[in-house]
Amino acid sequence: MTQFLVPGLVALVLGLALPLAILPFLRWLGIVDVPGHRSSHTVPTVRGMGLATALAALLSLGVSAVMALVDVDRSVMTTVVVGMICSAALGWIEDYRGLPVRSRAGLQLLIGLAITSALTFVLGTPAWWIPVGMLAIAGYINVANFMDGLNGISGLHGFVVGAAYAYAGWATNLTWLVVCGIAIAGAFLAFLPWNLLGKRVFLGDTGSYFLGGAIACCAVGAFLSNIYVEYILSPLIIYLADTGFTLVKRIYRGEAWYQPHRQHVYQQLADLGFGHIGSALTVTAATVAVTIITVLALPFEVDGLMWMGLLVVCIVVLYLALPIIIGRILGRRR
Repeated sequence: MTQFLVPGLVALVLGLALPLAILPFLRWLGIVDVPGHRSSHTVPTVRGMGLATALAALLSLGVSAVMALVDVDRSVMTTVVVGMICSAALGWIEDYRGLPVRSRAGLQLLIGLAITSALTFVLGTPAWWIPVGMLAIAGYINVANFMDGLNGISGLHGFVVGAAYAYAGWATNLTWLVVCGIAIAGAFLAFLPWNLLGKRVFLGDTGSYFLGGAIACCAVGAFLSNIYVEYILSPLIIYLADTGFTLVKRIYRGEAWYQPHRQHVYQQLADLGFGHIGSALTVTAATVAVTIITVLALPFEVDGLMWMGLLVVCIVVLYLALPIIIGRILGRRR
């Protein structure tokens, strides 16, 4: 088992070191995030540091291939890695020159279609999963992008989900998932000091697209490999709930749901005094709680699963209601 720590350590070291070379490059290109009404920052900040994070994770996966840590399922891992590369590349194009919404959405769907089609071919699964996987990959790329609005939130999410997927791979004997999960965890853990300390930088679309694409490609590959769906979905529930709840609320109000806004739960918490760190830690704590409860529930029979499921629902509802609860405590209407 200790050999699987290697990709995580390689990703961690590279993730800490590569920004030293990438940051001057980003400044030279002028890739800077200028604050807007949706932004949670107030000064122009270099973005696109997700390029270093993606390279750290991908290079660590290359080291894993050289060390032959994945003795089986290499074709699955190769397909998943290609999905990661394509997601990061699309994000880089968006950071560097921008893309029209339709082109961006079309390319996200194309990545989802290509990767899911390849996975169904490699694993011999029914073709009807292709549209499901396509939408899942394109959808979670956008979820990760929507939720990347505070310092620390994406780094923590990548670390937690990567670690959860590494554990899921270990528990189900999917070595490719162990390696991919621990590489993602190490790379995003390394991003946190750059994002939170000193001269702060942002992942940009390169990093958030890579985060969403990497997680979604791993999730689709794991699902088609027949591991428990609880392993796959539990670390994603809070992100999905926040995004879905906000989207439905905006559509119900007749608002232009596709336009930038600050109505996500995590954004409201930051505005209510939680700040970047407090809000990011709240999202992460809820994610960890849901993941642990769900995984612990797997060995139980129906009654145990029902109570565990109810507890997960309560955590999700409490998270979504936090802005209202905190707002009332502070005497502010939300």
